[in-house]
Amino acid sequence: MSNVAVLGAGYVGLTTAACLADLGNQVAVVDVDQAKVDQLRRHSIHFYEPGLQELVVRNARAGRLRFTTDYEDAIPGAEFAFIAVPTPEGEGGQADLRYVDAAADEIARTCSGYLVIVNKSTVPIGTGDVVSDRIRSAECAHEFDVVSNPEFLREGQALHDFMEPDRIVIGAHNREAAEKVARLYNSLSTRVLIFDLYTAEMVKYASNAFLATRISFINEISRICERVGADARLVADGMGLDHRIGPDFLDAGIGYGGSCFPKDVKALAATAADLDLHPALLHAVMDINRDQRRLAVQKLAECLGSLTGKTVAMLGLAFKPNTDDMREAPSVEIARTLMGQGAHVRAYDPAAIERAKPILPDIEYAADAYLAASDADAVLVVTEWNEFRQLDLARLRATMRQPVLVDGRNIYDPEVVKRHGFIYRGIGRN
Repeated sequence: MSNVAVLGAGYVGLTTAACLADLGNQVAVVDVDQAKVDQLRRHSIHFYEPGLQELVVRNARAGRLRFTTDYEDAIPGAEFAFIAVPTPEGEGGQADLRYVDAAADEIARTCSGYLVIVNKSTVPIGTGDVVSDRIRSAECAHEFDVVSNPEFLREGQALHDFMEPDRIVIGAHNREAAEKVARLYNSLSTRVLIFDLYTAEMVKYASNAFLATRISFINEISRICERVGADARLVADGMGLDHRIGPDFLDAGIGYGGSCFPKDVKALAATAADLDLHPALLHAVMDINRDQRRLAVQKLAECLGSLTGKTVAMLGLAFKPNTDDMREAPSVEIARTLMGQGAHVRAYDPAAIERAKPILPDIEYAADAYLAASDADAVLVVTEWNEFRQLDLARLRATMRQPVLVDGRNIYDPEVVKRHGFIYRGIGRN
């Protein structure tokens, strides 16, 4: 058992803290947001992630997990301090490290002995050195090491990804410090990779950029498929059976979103530009992703003739299913574009409506998919929630004014939808 401080109670920080506590460690979570900490002390989490609420409750009641706004209540006596604070997009696409800097300052102020500082946040290559230099410049009286341990958590599957990871990546200048972090994961059955600090930091960015590239690649292919009469979904199936390629992240649609892919691809491209390199592929990935969101609106306009005065029912708001995360969600740009062209937007999402309201205050919200589609001229599937796959298409059609269905995630069989009287448009399908 180890004493661990986790700095930041966001998605990565809270998941990491709850899982480390479940592995038997004593974990204190620090966050400067008093309201958030008060909510967590009531054993209620502030975002949607399957299974996490129960994990927090179990470990808090067992006395292994606690929450505070006071660094002096968490850092002294800790053996590890995980920095899991936001690294939002800054000017020019570079990651904004203001919260990392603030965490480093607090560590320097409150550290009471040797400490292994673990960068869990996604940070640019070289940030480990930045954290070290900042703490040393504060004249911290105690020894410490900085270790990179990037997260690879998928929203909606975070607990599985932590407890059953494909691999654990750790990097440090001091291998002994890296091995200390590795021992925290001893009970997990997976491969632990120990690298130098810069390589570990790069693995995270390279992984996310590659996955985003796969998505943009299949979306580029989908546009060609539409012109030549091929089915992009079947093309992806045929490609994915090649063991050199694999089937994952080959779903044509309206593009990626969320807190990681958009920000990390931009940050990696900005890093390359700062090094006088020209990351042409990364820029193409971002351009294609932007264009896919516009494509969904274009398909609606083609089917309806004009969007002015039309009602469009958007099914899904979160950037992916099984989360309420609206960060960089395609729904935001699509809804704003539709309204800009004169359409009325009515939306439903199983989890994200309350998070969407401050971002999209001018759209109408419905309590279910059928109410969203009531008297609508078109339905646009934005997020591939399972409940949308099971909709009664006859009932959906009966409630609509015009039978247009744009399947932005290719979740339906086009022939089945057409048999129910719909005008169907998918992505890369005819």
